[in-house]
Amino acid sequence: MKFTSIISAGLFAAALLGWSAASQAATEAPFTQGAFAEAQKSGKPILVDVWASWCPTCKAQAPTLSSIQADPANKDLVVLKVDFDAQKDVVQAFGVRMQSTLIVFHGLTEKGRSTGDTNPASIKALIAKASE
Repeated sequence: MKFTSIISAGLFAAALLGWSAASQAATEAPFTQGAFAEAQKSGKPILVDVWASWCPTCKAQAPTLSSIQADPANKDLVVLKVDFDAQKDVVQAFGVRMQSTLIVFHGLTEKGRSTGDTNPASIKALIAKASE
């Protein structure tokens, strides 16, 4: 009986830690016009990540983007992923010509963009502009 209680308590603690970490992480979702409009209306910092599954540069950006999203300092950041191949209308609306394009907004205002950048320091600097 005690062993079961210890396991239950351990699982509960692990769930709390997972919930706590998740509540301090940026939110990531597929791009929809509704999600984008809602994030803009809320005044939150927004990262629009235009990516492609086959893109080596996008794969190189991924660890940096994951690290940024996991940082509690970026808990309000909304990350919206645009599939370069499947969402051509969105790609065109943003004036994007290549996958691996990162665009940051604060509310309604575009604060910056980059294409093909894999340097962690400059990606972090770009995303910091979304909070300005």
